[in-house]
Parts: sequence; structure tokens; C-alpha cells
Amino acid sequence: MSLEQRIAIGMADSAPRMVKAAPRLSGSLVFTTLVFLALLAAALALPFLVKGFMVFQLTMVMIYAIAIMGLNLLTGFNGQFSLGHSAFFAVGAYTTAILMDRYDAGFLITLPAAAIIAFALGVLIGLPALRLENIYLALATFSLAAVTPQLLKLTPMEGLTGGVQGIALVKPDAPFSLPLSQDQWLYLVTLATGLILYALAVNIVRSRTGRALMAIRENPIAARAMGIDIAAYKTLIFGVSAMFTGVAGALSAVTVSFVAPDSFTLSLSVALLVGLVVGGVAWLPGALVGGAFILFVPNLADRVSQGLSGAVYGVILLLAIYLMPSGASGIWRVAEDIIGRWRKQE
Repeated sequence: MSLEQRIAIGMADSAPRMVKAAPRLSGSLVFTTLVFLALLAAALALPFLVKGFMVFQLTMVMIYAIAIMGLNLLTGFNGQFSLGHSAFFAVGAYTTAILMDRYDAGFLITLPAAAIIAFALGVLIGLPALRLENIYLALATFSLAAVTPQLLKLTPMEGLTGGVQGIALVKPDAPFSLPLSQDQWLYLVTLATGLILYALAVNIVRSRTGRALMAIRENPIAARAMGIDIAAYKTLIFGVSAMFTGVAGALSAVTVSFVAPDSFTLSLSVALLVGLVVGGVAWLPGALVGGAFILFVPNLADRVSQGLSGAVYGVILLLAIYLMPSGASGIWRVAEDIIGRWRKQE
């Protein structure tokens, strides 16, 4: 028997074993894919199934989710605490408002402009922040959030920012005479932008850059010993985080059709941080849960008691933290474990 015949017989004999040894798709991967496709289908259908104001609210949920994603990249994956993201939100909002109101720029054109300006500001803030850690960095960014509304009200800035009066905008119509209302068009633009930024965030986290960021978060000394340029990575992620938040601010300016300094106070930064914790630290999909929480829960608290809305909100937040110590990510992991055990029993 020739050598070729022996090889052919051996391959034929091993074929069944090779088929049996082929790994099945991971239960968690199948579960994740199905959930993502279901959510995407629901997101595409929702603006055509609900009324105008609900479409507006859902758009704002996605806008907050984009900002929370940016904060998560900085805090969840790199360990830098920020209470100043309302400033980057304001930069993005005012960039879009000024370009549209003063220079008649198209809405879509203002989005990359807001991203670039917010990224540049984030890098500038990130450079001096390299000397600060933990609570000291939070305090420094707190001052940034506190001073931004005052800067926007300054008399020399009124020609651009409108001062205390702010800037009123007109919502853009859908292009090419598409049969969409203004709110539906903005919803779809926000959804597309959110998906693009989510894909970008996932790629960053799974890349060499993401591994370096998490190494810095866990042990900066060990990361430096491994040859990681801590200053460069920290500055870069500060800029990227600011870019995400700036884009969210730009989308918010058009969705709300108005920008004013008092819309970007410290309370917005705190709300984004709350959304980050509720959604799950270092878990990007949780940004959507966090966005829904910071939009709907305060409204729910007002309905329960207008006089004690703050107390009701605090109780709901405490219950959420008690029942979900890891945020929504904890519930997701439990669901994945259940699916994984069920698949193993098959």
C-alpha cells in the first residue's frame, strides 16, 4: 500500500472523531448575539411605534448612554475618576449650537467638529491631570464642572454663547424628503452614532490599548515596568472619553433645541457617574441601562412626591445599589451563567 493511500485511509478514519471534537458555539456567545439582535430590532421599530414625546425621551436615553460610555472608558477601564464630564458635554453642545446658529452649518457636519474640539480639550485637561490620582483628580475635574457654566455666561463670550439667554435651535428635517418626523430622524441619527461609538469603544477595550489601560488601572508601577507609557495612555483615553461626551452633548443640543449654561452644571456630571455605577463599571452595554436610569427615575420620583422627589430618588438609588452591587452587569453575568449551565446539561 502506498504512502498516499495510507494517509487517505487515516484521514477518513479520523473524520468522525474530528467532527465530534468540533466545539459548539459558546452558550454565552449565542445568548449575547440573540439579545443584541433583539434589542437592535426593537430599537429600529420603536420610533414608529411610540408617540413623539416618547421618541424624544428614548433619544435622550441613548445620548446619555453615549456620554456614560465615554466616562466608562476613563473610569471603568483606566481608573481615572472624573466629576467634570458635564464640561465636555457643554463643549459639544455649544460647538453644534454655534455652528448651526451663527454659521448655518448642517447638523451632521457639526458632530465631527464637536468630537474634535472635545477631544482636544480632553487632552489638554488630561496632561496636567497626570500628576493627580483618585480623589485629587476627582476634585480637579469637579472644579472644571463648577467653572464651565460661569465661563459660558461671561460678557466677552455672549457674542458666541448667547450668555445667560443661551441659543435656541431648530430641529433639522429628514433629508431627501424621507417620511420621517424631526424626532424620528434625530432618533435614528443618535442610534447610528451610538452604534458606531459603541463599536469603537469595544475595539479599544479589546485591543492592545485596552489591555494597557486596564494594566494601568490595576497596577501603574507594574505597567510602567512592562514598558507601558502611562502618561501617553492616560492622556489619550482622557481625550477619547471627552470626545464621546462631546458628541453626546452635540446630539443633545439639537434634540432639546436649546442650550444654556445652567443645563451643564455639576448635577449633570453626578448623574453620569450614577448612570455608570448603575449600568456597571467596566461594562459598556450597561451604559444604556444607566442612561435610562438617570432619565426616567427622577421623573418617577417626581410623580411619587414632588415635595420629596429628592428623597424618593435617593431611596430608589440605594435600593438599586443594594439589589445590584455590580450594577446591571451583575445581572447579565448571572444570566450568562444560567445559560452556560443549561447548555452543558444538553
